[in-house]
Amino acid sequence: MTTGAILAGGRSTRFGDRDKAVAALAGVPLVRRVADRLVGADDPVPPGADRAAGGEPVVDELVVNCRPDQRAAIDAALDGLSVPRRWALDDEPDLGPVAGIGNACRTATGEYVAVVACDMPFVDPGFLAALAGDAAGRDAAIPQLDDRWFQTTQAVYRAAPMAAACERALARGDRKILAPIADLEYAVVDDAAIRERTTDRTFTNVNTQEELAAAERAIRAVADDGDDS
Repeated sequence: MTTGAILAGGRSTRFGDRDKAVAALAGVPLVRRVADRLVGADDPVPPGADRAAGGEPVVDELVVNCRPDQRAAIDAALDGLSVPRRWALDDEPDLGPVAGIGNACRTATGEYVAVVACDMPFVDPGFLAALAGDAAGRDAAIPQLDDRWFQTTQAVYRAAPMAAACERALARGDRKILAPIADLEYAVVDDAAIRERTTDRTFTNVNTQEELAAAERAIRAVADDGDDS
């Protein structure tokens, strides 16, 4: 069993005065876009368009990590989702993604957790499924672009070891996202392997209003192509 975990607890200071998680992207809240791609119910936007829009879910349940004050709005945004969902609330907010991932891993019922940030509306579900295969028998599988950037918020972790590693990192006051990774036995999915499986658009973040507008144009372009066919 694989749990999907969406990280939504950040303050989104670059986005403006709205909660980014529930901001509308082409009429659909960002967090719902991510959830829909994991369960095969999104628009057919590459990469992984076929599976994102009509394939089998890549997760058996969804865990949402957020602050308590976000729960009601996110719950409404996820109404009718086809897989069960659980909540991993940040009782002490603003500790960053180490706390968010740790909370999600503690809440998950699956052995492995496919983690995605709520601002990655083009996550490739097939790529996540492949990462789950890479993680089998290990504590994690983490993509690494260009031999530099570990994509820790689109990765697969074994729940129990990662939860414990996050707890240890926070206990020593280390909030850097790579801090818990040092305690794990993990596979690195390098740039060449990433590009064989998907495109780097899977990692696209929506951090600003300008990036939201660009993402909307990408979705509208796919819809326009469909209208012409």
